[in-house]
Amino acid sequence: MTAAALRTPVARRPAAPNPWLIAAAVVIPTFMEVLDTTIANVALRYIAGGLSAANVDSEWVITSYLAANAIILPISGWLALRLGRRNYFLGSIAVFTLASALCGMASSLTFIIVARVLQGVAGGGLQPSSQAILLDAFPQEKQGQAMTVFGIAALLAPVVGPTLGGYITDNYGWRWIFYLNVPVGLFAFLMCRALVEDPAYLQAERAKNRDRREPFDALGLCLLSVTMVCWEIMLSKGQEWDWFGDPFFRVQTLAILFVFGLGGLIYRELHLRNPIIALRTLADRNFCMCCIIIFCAYGVLYANTISLPALLQSLFGYDATTSGLVLSPAGFFAIGMLVVVGTLLSRGFDARYLMAGGLLIMGLGNYWMAHLNLEISPFQVVWPRVVLIAGLSMLFAPLNVAAFLYLPKQMRGAAVGLLALLRNEGGSVGTSVAQIIQERRDQFHTLRLNEGLGNLNQAVNNLLAQGQAFFMKHTGDPPLSHLMSLGVLDQSLSQQASSLAYFDVFAVSAVVSVLLASLVFFMRRSVAEKGAHIGAE
Repeated sequence: MTAAALRTPVARRPAAPNPWLIAAAVVIPTFMEVLDTTIANVALRYIAGGLSAANVDSEWVITSYLAANAIILPISGWLALRLGRRNYFLGSIAVFTLASALCGMASSLTFIIVARVLQGVAGGGLQPSSQAILLDAFPQEKQGQAMTVFGIAALLAPVVGPTLGGYITDNYGWRWIFYLNVPVGLFAFLMCRALVEDPAYLQAERAKNRDRREPFDALGLCLLSVTMVCWEIMLSKGQEWDWFGDPFFRVQTLAILFVFGLGGLIYRELHLRNPIIALRTLADRNFCMCCIIIFCAYGVLYANTISLPALLQSLFGYDATTSGLVLSPAGFFAIGMLVVVGTLLSRGFDARYLMAGGLLIMGLGNYWMAHLNLEISPFQVVWPRVVLIAGLSMLFAPLNVAAFLYLPKQMRGAAVGLLALLRNEGGSVGTSVAQIIQERRDQFHTLRLNEGLGNLNQAVNNLLAQGQAFFMKHTGDPPLSHLMSLGVLDQSLSQQASSLAYFDVFAVSAVVSVLLASLVFFMRRSVAEKGAHIGAE
């Protein structure tokens, strides 16, 4: 070695940013995207009124977002590999922020639906990308903490969505639900642009993939789009169109397209070397069970999150803000439970037992709600909700351990997108099924309660007599007083039938939660190795 060479300064690599700064940067857009799946639910009737549209048509604001999100989630890994994960993540944040601004400026229902589609397409890449960035930013011994941060964002967003949406709608107007994303999105974009970089292994893999120039599975994407669009529209509009009794054959046509699209998609993806959806990952027993559990568990969560505010607003007279505040305390307990569960997993506790415990606690929370009545105070709603969300918090991190523990490392990236897709679709199914159960059981209970309200029921005759005497003092008109007494009886009947229908939703959710707990017996032992991360790559 020459003296000149010795004098040549060695180039130093720039210091890596603090991983916690990266965590803060990437979790913000993830929270924002998951929040948008529920925050608009409480404002649908306000959006319809503001855009001079029918209330039933305002559901397209939710359906369009979920359909676009579902299409992009499975291929987010493929896009990140081709475009570069950093570029794809930054592009997704930028487009999501722009689409949010367009939603707030919408002047018609068609405009906001198109903007929500754009928002859903951009949002689909945020969850998997942020999860992968977190795992690369933290050393192996701290990746469990990183997944706890991600879990808090993914779990709390749908919990606080109705609360935040109700408060903003009541105090500032529905447009600010979307405008809120603009400053948050710009801040997240600038932070991620400064802090996030693609790791060396990902750059090498991208270059290798670019050299191979493998063709894109365009047919698979078309089949996926047809399948998910038909699925989302059926779930959203099936009850309104009377399902397979639809005289215009809309539901029947969508069902046929869905069946053929799904069948063609499964056949093609299983016979393709590089599919856009990694269905082969379902051959792993743990991953398959975890997919079923996360799908149904998020269905239970969204069914409860949709039904409980509707119950409080329609039968208890709460406004959107007050009903949201009743749901809020559960979020604080969720954070504490996530930390406790993460600690247990890092100490070698079998994830299957935590999953089973979480599902049983979810069932207990729903069972508690199913036995409420119309005489309860707000705090009697708070605690069952706390139990439910605590159970879901026990499920989230252990499921990430069990799902990816036995999958080959090269398959985990594709498996993340599939699991995220099923998580979102579970929420969509839970929302639709809860509405179906509520409407149909409302009709059932109305008919059953009517059976006991005949002229031979002395209690009914006494109630009508007392009511007529009361209204006579104010009106002096006997026929009108009798009609007003009948009106009070009919209103009471309607309230009781509606409440029983909501409680039936909670009862069904409790049964589903308990049945899901039995699936853990089909899984292999799932203990995170010492130093291994708690989550997926």
